[in-house]
Amino acid sequence: MKKFSFFLFLNLIFFNLIAQNFIGIANLGANISQVDGDEIYGFRKFGANVGPSVMYSFGKKQQWQIILETNFSQKGSYQKYPNSYIDTMKLPYYNLRLNYVEIPLIILYNDNNLISFGGGLSYGRLTKAKEYEYGNLINYSTLRGPYDADDWQIIADVRFRIYNKLYGNIRYSYSIDKIRTRNYDNGVSQWTRDQYNNVISIRLLWYFNQTVENKKVNK
Repeated sequence: MKKFSFFLFLNLIFFNLIAQNFIGIANLGANISQVDGDEIYGFRKFGANVGPSVMYSFGKKQQWQIILETNFSQKGSYQKYPNSYIDTMKLPYYNLRLNYVEIPLIILYNDNNLISFGGGLSYGRLTKAKEYEYGNLINYSTLRGPYDADDWQIIADVRFRIYNKLYGNIRYSYSIDKIRTRNYDNGVSQWTRDQYNNVISIRLLWYFNQTVENKKVNK
């Protein structure tokens, strides 16, 4: 009985420490993306970026944060009109949708729970790819088509408090390795280009069990 009570006491202390240092976060936002190397230029593709994450704070003043996320993330590329448009052509000229399940791991420096900034790495697993040219769906023999199943990205991340436990988040991510190699032929010349995801994410974050200190102003 004494051993059980001691074990229970240790568990209460342990889970109390966890509750103080670990924070659950809900992520809800959008990606604005392009694919470098696909001959389409500009951040024109919009997609979802949603999922849960957990944050661990450490340091004398809890000024460092490690965050692990699991997100559904949509990327791709889009251009409505070709460079030389003919009325008989179907639109859009090009539309690429890449659906990923991502696991980002980032380290942030936290300034008094007002603003945090840092970076990290993300592993993405491609679950589905859809590609349209001149309004026609390109049929693949697999769900991923010619795109690599894995996408490792480097991340830069900034977070800022909006109100109470609600934060804004701006994130930039870029593929470390190519997601596809494509051959091009315009009838005059041929060339080959490697392709990379290039993404800006804008999100709202809700920190569930974060303690918010309301400082009183002395008059």
